[in-house]
Amino acid sequence: MIRQFFQRLGYGFRNFMAGRYGTDKLNMVILSAGLVICLISPFVNSAKVQLLLTAVSYGLMIWALFRGFSRNTYKRYQENRKFLQFFERLKDREHRYYDCPKCRQVVRVPRGKGRIAITCPRCRERFVRKT
Repeated sequence: MIRQFFQRLGYGFRNFMAGRYGTDKLNMVILSAGLVICLISPFVNSAKVQLLLTAVSYGLMIWALFRGFSRNTYKRYQENRKFLQFFERLKDREHRYYDCPKCRQVVRVPRGKGRIAITCPRCRERFVRKT
């Protein structure tokens, strides 16, 4: 009896989540930040700051729930992809990244080469930058 109840509950939840985005790295970071801020807020002496931190933490958690239940999976995927690209660039110590002044294409060049002329692979615009 109880087992059937939980099975039906599981089927209902799977049916509800069909076509929805779910969770990803960005969602986990947002939820973790909300949880950390929520745990820090009781230790703040100022009531106004404590209220602000609590509101921010709830806002972050609601945003993570919104992203998880969203049906616009393409947009959520693009947000996560940009988030992951940003942190990959921070970890990349061997290259510098520049935007082409004409078409805004991101161009990756090696670090430590001095002033070099960079040619955009998309529009063939040439620009000089220090690496």
